[in-house]
Amino acid sequence: MSRLVFKLSGLALAFLAAAWSARADLTNAPPAFSEVYELVRTHLRGLSAAELDHAAVDGLLAALAPRVALLTNVAPKPADDALVTRARVLEENVAYVRVSNVGAGLAQAVAEAHRELSRTSKVVGVVLDLRFAGGDAYAAAAEVAGLFLKTETALLDWGEGLVKTQPAAQGIAGPAVVLVNRQTTGAPEALAAALRDAGVALILGAPTAGLAAQKQEFPLTGGQKLVIATTPVKLASGAALSPRGVKPDVEVAVGAAEERAAFADPYREPAKPLEVTLNSGATSTNAAAGTNRFARRARPNEADLVRARREGLPLDGEIVTSREPEPARRALRDPALARAVDLLKGLAVVRASRS
Repeated sequence: MSRLVFKLSGLALAFLAAAWSARADLTNAPPAFSEVYELVRTHLRGLSAAELDHAAVDGLLAALAPRVALLTNVAPKPADDALVTRARVLEENVAYVRVSNVGAGLAQAVAEAHRELSRTSKVVGVVLDLRFAGGDAYAAAAEVAGLFLKTETALLDWGEGLVKTQPAAQGIAGPAVVLVNRQTTGAPEALAAALRDAGVALILGAPTAGLAAQKQEFPLTGGQKLVIATTPVKLASGAALSPRGVKPDVEVAVGAAEERAAFADPYREPAKPLEVTLNSGATSTNAAAGTNRFARRARPNEADLVRARREGLPLDGEIVTSREPEPARRALRDPALARAVDLLKGLAVVRASRS
């Protein structure tokens, strides 16, 4: 019975909340919480004071999450210790480093990953993937930014004054692109904004969560703790990163399900073949359409030409090669990542033409 009453009271409060919102739209002056609370307490039958308090707290936490959170006595789930979860070379010369958590030691992990990738390939740029990344270690974010800097630079203030970031002894040269989305929260937001503010990176993706702030815990009488984001992190310019978030330089609109699938496997083939509409109006199923793939005929090598001359074959005709055709390169299906790789490869071409 008590659960039913609580559900009914929750619906009543939800109805009142909707009424408050509608009235606020009309008057631009929402009612005082204490006034509404007292009216509900006095006139809503079958609702105890404890149930009303519970509903009010739930409503506040839901409306203000994740800037405000309640910590209970339940032991928290251990966090994944991995900082860099993927590092590879894409399209032969672009270094890709995925970060899952901005914590102590991240700068060393990113530097080691980039150094290892550079040993096997001549990389022309770096994609730093901060999508779905979290963490509150703003000092670690400043250290990672130092990998891309050449001089001492003032970048971030997370409540301890404007901190100057020192360049790393063995830094990362070349342009960088940072990928972010709405699940990029906390220190990763500050890292992305700091790199752009320093003029060493562009940001692609979707606006971030807007949760780059120092948090403070307040003990409650019931043994819980209330966590409140009290101090927004600021850039050297004084611009606060919370609650507005970081807006990308190039916004890439992707559905949530599609983004998750591409994040798990950036080369994943579409689930269904692509239907191409022909000029005649008919439709043709073409699984390779839109994949940047072309049927390539293997070029004859020197041995093929010598064999053709020996056998008296015309050199201007088609020569059957002794080699298997090269396999078609798999196309990147992750929209944001593909855009970042294209940008870095294009910059490399421009730089090469000017040198």
